[in-house]
Amino acid sequence: MRFGTVPLDAAEGAVLAHSVATPDGRLRKGTLLGAAEIERLAGAGLTEVIVARLDPGDVPENEAAARLAEALRGPGLDRRDAFTGRANLHAEGPGVLRVDAAAIAAVNGVDPMITVATLPEWQRVAEGTMAATIKIISYAVPEAALARACAAGKGALTLVPPALDAAELIVTTLDGAPTGAEAVAARLERLSVACTLREVPHRTDALAAALSEGTAPLRLILTASATSDERDVGPAALRAAGGTLDRFGMPVDPGNLLFLGRLGEAQVIGLPGCARSPALNGADWVLERVVCGVPVTPGDIAAMGVGGLLKEIPTRPQPRERRR
Repeated sequence: MRFGTVPLDAAEGAVLAHSVATPDGRLRKGTLLGAAEIERLAGAGLTEVIVARLDPGDVPENEAAARLAEALRGPGLDRRDAFTGRANLHAEGPGVLRVDAAAIAAVNGVDPMITVATLPEWQRVAEGTMAATIKIISYAVPEAALARACAAGKGALTLVPPALDAAELIVTTLDGAPTGAEAVAARLERLSVACTLREVPHRTDALAAALSEGTAPLRLILTASATSDERDVGPAALRAAGGTLDRFGMPVDPGNLLFLGRLGEAQVIGLPGCARSPALNGADWVLERVVCGVPVTPGDIAAMGVGGLLKEIPTRPQPRERRR
C-alpha cells in the first residue's frame, strides 16, 4: 500500500485518508474516490489530497477484518458486518469465553496493522456481548500477511454455553444471619440455571443430610458463619456425606474462603460469604466455569491469583485496610 499526497487528478481509485468537508457534505475517510468524489473535492477548492493506494495483492480493510474475524470465530459467536476496518464478534447466548491466548498473540505478531483484542479468557458473557474486536489499522494489508494471521488464529475464540440447568443452594442458618440467597440465585439465572433453596441449621449433620438428599448436578453451600478451616462445618459435612474435598481456599480477594469438591457425580461449591453481595468475587470465576462444564482443578484455582485482587465491596465484614 502506498500512502501520501497526490494531485487531485491522479486520486481516482484511491482511498481517502482523512475526512474532508465539501459544499455537498463531508467525505469521510476510507471513501473510495471515484469521479463524483473527485468533483466534490475540486468543488471544495482542493488541488491535492492525502490518499492510500492499494498495491496488487493488498486486501481492503473491511474485507481483511471480516476474513480474520471469520477465521477466529468458533462455535457460539456471531460476526457482525465490518466497518472502517473493524469486525466484531458477539456472543450468541450466555456462557463463558474460551480464548487461545497463544493463538491471539501469534495473530497480533504477524503485522502491526493486524490487531485482535478480546475479553479475558473465561469471562462470562450474555447474548450480544462483544467478545472480540478485529481492527485493521491501515486501509489495506498484504494478502500474505492476512493469510498467515488467519491460519495462526483459526478457531481461537469459542463460546462455551451452560452445561448444567439446575442447582441446589443449601444455606445454613444461625439466629440473625442473612441468607444471601437472592444474589446467588441471580448469578445462576444469568446462566439460565434454575435454583432451588433449602435452609438447614448450621450443623455438620444437618448439612451432610441435605447434601446427600440433593439431586441436582450442582450443589452450592452458603454457611451462616464463614468457613475458617477444612474441618469446619461446610467441608466436614461434604466429607460426612461421602464426598471429597478438592480445594479449600483460593487466592482471590474477595473470595478467599471458597471450597470445591464432589459428591458422586455432583459438583459441590462452598461459597464464601462475599457471594451474598452481587459484586464480582472469586466464587463467580469458579461457579461460571463449573456451570459451563469447564473443569476447575486446584491448579486452576491457584493460578487465579494473578488478577485476583478484586474491588473492595461494601458488605465485607473486615475490609483489607484499616480506616485511619
